[in-house]
Amino acid sequence: MITISEALEMISRETRPLPAEAVNISEAVGRVLAEDIVADMDMPPFNRAQMDGYAVRAADVEDAPVSLKVVGESAAGRGWHNEMNVGEAVRIMTGAPIPAGADAVQKVELTSEDNGVVTIGKSVDVGQSIVERGEEIGKGGTIFSAGTIVTENMIASLAAFGYAKVLVSKRPLVTILPTGTEIVEIDEKPGADQIRNSNAVMLKAFADRYGAASTLPIARDDINDLEGKIRTAVETSNILVITGGVSVGKYDLTRTALRGLGSEIFFERLQLKPGKPTVFARLGNALVFGLPGNPVSTAVTFYLFVQKAMLLMQHAEQSGLRPGYAVLTRSGKGAKDRDSYLPATLKTGNGGRLFAEPLKWGGSSDFVGFARAEALIIVPAGKAFDEGDVVEIVFL
Repeated sequence: MITISEALEMISRETRPLPAEAVNISEAVGRVLAEDIVADMDMPPFNRAQMDGYAVRAADVEDAPVSLKVVGESAAGRGWHNEMNVGEAVRIMTGAPIPAGADAVQKVELTSEDNGVVTIGKSVDVGQSIVERGEEIGKGGTIFSAGTIVTENMIASLAAFGYAKVLVSKRPLVTILPTGTEIVEIDEKPGADQIRNSNAVMLKAFADRYGAASTLPIARDDINDLEGKIRTAVETSNILVITGGVSVGKYDLTRTALRGLGSEIFFERLQLKPGKPTVFARLGNALVFGLPGNPVSTAVTFYLFVQKAMLLMQHAEQSGLRPGYAVLTRSGKGAKDRDSYLPATLKTGNGGRLFAEPLKWGGSSDFVGFARAEALIIVPAGKAFDEGDVVEIVFL
């Protein structure tokens, strides 16, 4: 058995990056930037009002209340482009350019206007309620770096600086191959000793987040059927994910099939619970992951290993699960000889402390319990934790 860190190093070493492609901004969420996003203009491009009110000279209203002559109006998209003199004010709207001569804005709630004269009820500081030109970012500044995963919050910035198309890394093509004679499709009623094909649907949902996934028909516990489907899958895949058949039972044929096809196997047993019998290999140009058939093991190993490979292929700056720390709400222990990744829910307590509640679940086949998981608690081999201990977690 090898350690988790050794497995991750092997995956990093063996993963080959994919080329870039340009996509429309509307298709960019979830993709990994293959270029730096650079401002093509100052933002804001002019000194801008933060609120509705009156543009004034701070020195003119130092002894407020005072009355000033209203000489114009500046609105968003329709600025007042003259120079304001001593004793004057300009009516101004949120987002509008500050006229020359003004150095502050007093909000409308502290003013009253009558017949072209505004009374300013309170003094202002220089720069009050003004966002200066380039304060958010200057022309030529880097907004987002290559390797960043595009989120919904980033789209407005891309649009504001003219990125109608964005250069991103190509998404890996992921093929999912479920195995097992006991598996039937989800729209079928299981017979005696059968279960529905939940793993393939789950894995496709996982893989579609950062890739383009497809699912093959179920491979039965037959070496010729399994080899044939593997051989076909690697011809058109960057990553093949096989679920089931990786243990040491009579009908666990995944490793046998991979060896028979000439795969280069990098590891096949991990110091991990759940997920000990996980396989990582290369066949042709495709990376192959053989994941355990128990659904919680399948999910954990996908998150730890397959997702990492998918993001590495796209040059992502952060390819691993986001780490953190939380306070344990009840005691727990891991396996003697393996690191345990235990599913947990999270909550925030008094003072903003993050708490991890280990899920009450029935082991690696308990997908119902795992469905509520928000994080995994990392328990090193042979370790135990008491309630109130601070533990390392990774966020799902």
